Amino acid sequence: MFVPFKSLDCTVFLEDVPILVQVTEVERFTYTRVLNPNLYTIELSHGTFTWKIKRRFKHFQTLHQELLKFKALLKIPLPSRMSQGEHMPTLPRRPDALVKEEQLISRKMQLEDYLKNILKRLLYRNHPATVSQFIFISFLKSEGFIQKKSGGNTFPVCYWCGSNSVCYRWSKRWLVVKDSFVLYMRPEDGQVGTVILYDKGFHIKIGTQETGVRHGVTIENLCRALTIKCSTYRQARWWGHSIDDFAQRFGQDFLRENRHGSFAPVRENTTAQCEFNVSSFKVVLQWFCIHISLVFRLSPEIFLKRPVVDGNTWRLDHVLKRKAEQGVKICVLLYKEVEVILGLNSEYTKKTLMGLHSNIMVIRHPDHVPSTALLWAHHEKSVVIDQSLAFLGGIDLAYGRWDDYQHRLTDVGSVRRSPQPSPALSPSLTRVRWQQHHRHYHQSMKNKSGSAVTAVVLYIIMSLHSFQHADRTLNESYSQNIFFCFRVLFFFCIADTSSLRSHISSTELCGETRFWHGKDYCNFILKDWVKLNKPFDDFIDRYKTPRMPWHDIGVAVHGKAARDIARHFIQRWNFTKLVKKRSGATGYPCLMPKSLSAPSELPEMRGKHTQVLRSVCQWSIGTKVHEESIHLAYISAIQNSKHFIYIENQFFISCADKTIHNSIGDALTERILRAYREKKKFRVYVVMPLLPGFEGDISSGGGQAIKAIMYFNYRTMCRGDYSIIERLKLSDCWINYISFCGLRTHADLDGRLVTELIYVHSKLMIVDDCTVIIGSANINDRSMLGKRDSEMAVVVEDSVFQDSLMDGEIYQAGRFAWSLRVECFRLVLGLIGDYSVDISDPISDRFYKEIWMVTAARNASVYDKVFRCLPTDAVQNYKILREYMSRSCMATEDPIQACAELRKVRGFLVQFPFYFLSEENLFPSLNSKEGIMPMELWT
Repeated sequence: MFVPFKSLDCTVFLEDVPILVQVTEVERFTYTRVLNPNLYTIELSHGTFTWKIKRRFKHFQTLHQELLKFKALLKIPLPSRMSQGEHMPTLPRRPDALVKEEQLISRKMQLEDYLKNILKRLLYRNHPATVSQFIFISFLKSEGFIQKKSGGNTFPVCYWCGSNSVCYRWSKRWLVVKDSFVLYMRPEDGQVGTVILYDKGFHIKIGTQETGVRHGVTIENLCRALTIKCSTYRQARWWGHSIDDFAQRFGQDFLRENRHGSFAPVRENTTAQCEFNVSSFKVVLQWFCIHISLVFRLSPEIFLKRPVVDGNTWRLDHVLKRKAEQGVKICVLLYKEVEVILGLNSEYTKKTLMGLHSNIMVIRHPDHVPSTALLWAHHEKSVVIDQSLAFLGGIDLAYGRWDDYQHRLTDVGSVRRSPQPSPALSPSLTRVRWQQHHRHYHQSMKNKSGSAVTAVVLYIIMSLHSFQHADRTLNESYSQNIFFCFRVLFFFCIADTSSLRSHISSTELCGETRFWHGKDYCNFILKDWVKLNKPFDDFIDRYKTPRMPWHDIGVAVHGKAARDIARHFIQRWNFTKLVKKRSGATGYPCLMPKSLSAPSELPEMRGKHTQVLRSVCQWSIGTKVHEESIHLAYISAIQNSKHFIYIENQFFISCADKTIHNSIGDALTERILRAYREKKKFRVYVVMPLLPGFEGDISSGGGQAIKAIMYFNYRTMCRGDYSIIERLKLSDCWINYISFCGLRTHADLDGRLVTELIYVHSKLMIVDDCTVIIGSANINDRSMLGKRDSEMAVVVEDSVFQDSLMDGEIYQAGRFAWSLRVECFRLVLGLIGDYSVDISDPISDRFYKEIWMVTAARNASVYDKVFRCLPTDAVQNYKILREYMSRSCMATEDPIQACAELRKVRGFLVQFPFYFLSEENLFPSLNSKEGIMPMELWT
């Protein structure tokens, strides 16, 4: 609660800690200051804080008069007044004009004794006059009244003339200078008007000539300029030098030019933890209070813990409401979409969240009518808790994002917690009619042990009971994430566990709820979301259509790196609030960064150097200079790599020409060519979606948005003179250096074998098992150039190493990067829980050729053979596509043989089909709505 500046309840000083004061110096100006010629330098200390102020005798007189009035009021016998006042110290009556120069030493001692006596008395020490006149500078803060000039933003604020230099006004404000920012507030209610963060453009101007104001001081950074007016030139110079001194002493992290051009420095010995998919973060909100959240897409009704066995307890909107009721301030920044292009329904999200509690504040940005950002989006996804813990990456808090290591395709059954453990059950790959396989089934039952037979019999009873409305049961010992559903019986006893896709721990679940409810069960290539205001209504038939699994990654950081992410959010929030103020949105507070010296709330785990990166510009954050530190960090990491690069990304649009401007693909090409010239091993692994994530039926030649992205992806990979593979063909053996792959899986759905690609949404790069970049930025111009979409990322570099292998030799790998890379490899190769395959050496011929390449090729071949799925190298043009899709596949004609083939599949990895529709021009024609869109929309 704000305490008014003149309130006697305002607590300023530490209890039982004395204030030491000394008048150290007297300067005399007899020509310019006739009535008050003496300027006294006063040093004060309070606990660990020390500061200096300069005052004239008139300031002592003003203080004394205020305290005399206060003492007089105390003598009035009112119930609300104290009945007695303390003794009032005596102030010398002789004015400074009558004090001779040889009397200055005794004068200095008299004023020092006066201040000491005032500060010894609790009643007078805490009086607002004492605080405002003498106690307004501390070790990490400087405060005082100023006259502020309106305007100074990077955009005009005057409605009439559009000029800040013609129409302006002066307002009395209280100015506060802190260790990383400057702010001003209204004295009457404490409302913060503007927070000016220190950045590399921060500087101070003093004087009439530089500021255009007599006795003026201009405080300027990359986002705005604040001009204040002082009563004298000395006061202006003092304010200017004090602010500059504070900034230089405490704000060097943000004032200097940081690596990669980032707004934030490298934070040494910080905490970082990586997790795949939303399921890995499911327990976070049990422990911490959400303070700030920022997302591209937000669905209020998503469940944070799956399966949903606790009702609405862990539904996002219910979690936020609980925290808001506990007093937590929750600030949400949402991207305001162009509704005819994106169906995010952010207006529904805003209304839903703001209707929960007054402590939940939501702002959407940008307003597209006055903005030039029609094509660009706020694409970042982050959550910051108390400016101490931050999560960011590619994961939106939205429908379809929750997933785990299993990447299930189906969710038609129900699950509940089971109090008793059950024996491990073998998986069923498909349901075949019971009557057709009754005899074979009983023969297989004879080969099972007693406990296994009991488990299977129990499963048969449940399956027969729920035959029409149940799903299959699968199990793998390595998974802690759980799923249970009832379906078919025949292959239950004979299927190979290496072919598992959807599996559970049967000791934990056995009936009652689902993983994906309503809109959360989605396949957005088949059909994009509709009617998002009805969250629990299915919009695709889950008994006919498999969901599209989601592969994503996020990172949690703590300490100063989390403060930097919070600082970015605060900058965006305050800028958006200022822009929205013109449309009447004035009810939201300005946010302020915590001091970098504030204690951490979590124990620090050392071992990583972390730097926060971003892509921002004028439209997204109000800065005069755009930042593309994510792009520069990618380039630097690639150029300095020595052994391998592993990339997971939603897009792969690069290789600069007249259309494309980011140079990540060029850096990869040059690094591979350098390895070829030096005759050294070097591997590049690229994992990306097999198809772009836009609604459309590519099997019938439709999906113009899909084909537009495919056009630029293929242009980067293998088609055209600028593509990576075309430029690497000079080396004859490019395949030994770079691999492009996607992810795919299969399952049984209501008695049918089905397959679907796994949508890779990660934005991850691992270099040499030492450096990791994780964030929201795709590999395309939209994310990388800084002038388009806004993005966030972190680069994490290990400082703690462990023994590993690189090309058969002992290698010091970073503990964080190595463990993340191994987890990625095990997941996509189907090796979680299987340690018989050695993946410790990422560049050896044995791993790269015999494991990675062979697994990807074999899986792709099996899926093509069983499902005739798209995309595939077998289809080079639309004519072949029509013929290809007109033939039935093995999965429908011979499911038994199809199951036998599918046992060969290991993991999710498949080769990327370079020749799919290679004879066609995939760029949308001009007679389509996609074809008339600007090229920058797709790149």
